[in-house]
Amino acid sequence: MTNEHHNKPILLVEDDLIDQLTVKRALKELAINNTLLLAENGEEALDLLEGTEELELPYLILLDINMPRMSGIELLEIIKQKDRYKSIPVIILTTSKDEQDLKRSYEHSIAGYMLKPIKYKDYMDLIKVIYTYWTKSLVISN
Repeated sequence: MTNEHHNKPILLVEDDLIDQLTVKRALKELAINNTLLLAENGEEALDLLEGTEELELPYLILLDINMPRMSGIELLEIIKQKDRYKSIPVIILTTSKDEQDLKRSYEHSIAGYMLKPIKYKDYMDLIKVIYTYWTKSLVISN
């Protein structure tokens, strides 16, 4: 897949090792060669974003909600208030079906809220849909 986002990083904020490996494997099998930045909680993700002064910001954030130290919702509240990060599309990837999580996420301008599939093939299909949509969409260059 060639486009202006082909080499821009994707940030995965996920504390579960199995889910991290599943996303990595899906990206590899789909021949998605974007650099995958990984943070295991909101604090790590914020540190990573704030450390990108010299580096390219991610063009997409895949964010879990339920994490230790700083939840996905807390991170979302912070980054959507900062001019430098607020235009980065955020897709929630979670197991939470909680209506409050869904509502709070959309209140902070997320691009999508998706439940993590159980089967690997479904996970791979979801990653493919997300990647295809965001590489075909016009987004603000950071």
